[in-house]
Amino acid sequence: MSPVEELKEYIHKLQDRVTELEIKAGVLPEPKLPAAIRMVLIGPPGAGKGTQAPNLKEKFCACHLATGDMLRSQVQQKTELGVAAKKIMDQGGLVSDEIMVNMIKAELDSNPECQKGFILDGFPRTIPQAEKLDSMLVESNKPLQKAVELKIDDELLVSRITGRLVHPASGRSYHREFNPPKKDMTDDITGEPLVQRSDDNADALKKRLVTYHQQTEPIVEYYRKRGIWAGIDASQSPKQVWGDILKCLRN
Repeated sequence: MSPVEELKEYIHKLQDRVTELEIKAGVLPEPKLPAAIRMVLIGPPGAGKGTQAPNLKEKFCACHLATGDMLRSQVQQKTELGVAAKKIMDQGGLVSDEIMVNMIKAELDSNPECQKGFILDGFPRTIPQAEKLDSMLVESNKPLQKAVELKIDDELLVSRITGRLVHPASGRSYHREFNPPKKDMTDDITGEPLVQRSDDNADALKKRLVTYHQQTEPIVEYYRKRGIWAGIDASQSPKQVWGDILKCLRN
């Protein structure tokens, strides 16, 4: 980030703080949450996307589109897009941006939960993907309202991700130390078993972070220039992060 951009971000934070104080003093009315949300969650592995996305889904009755899970579901159901994606993956290739965007569009068109908005998690990861996604959403009259980045230092992520536990069916995530389930290795909602992903280890994480910083971080600038970006300190407790997300959605 350039010095000018850093200054702009600092000024923006000061403006937010002034607004917050004016609301507390009764000078300004507290802004309301939107009735529906259309947003992207951005952040490195372990930043808390899997913790906050289900909260957003429940709060706004919106659909949570975790693109990795969506891709696996399409392949298992042998849909036209799923068959095309499987053929590419079987040949060792990467599923094209066009197929991924079309999968998202198909989900938005067919999933009743998406009528009240959506939370995209895991996509876009590059600027070309973000551009294709924007084009599709604008054509569908569902333009993005917010791109929320969960910001956290790489060093903190190592301790987080090595203790992460996941409920495969819903995508809900827990942590052995920071956000443990009520019952050991058991999902709080369904009572089903939790698992630890095979790539949730320090060596695998470092490789994934290199990819993240190279490919995904530039889309932060893309959304910042569009005026829909918001950064959240993801090193806080899940409850504090949740409060900050709601605050940025009110702005």
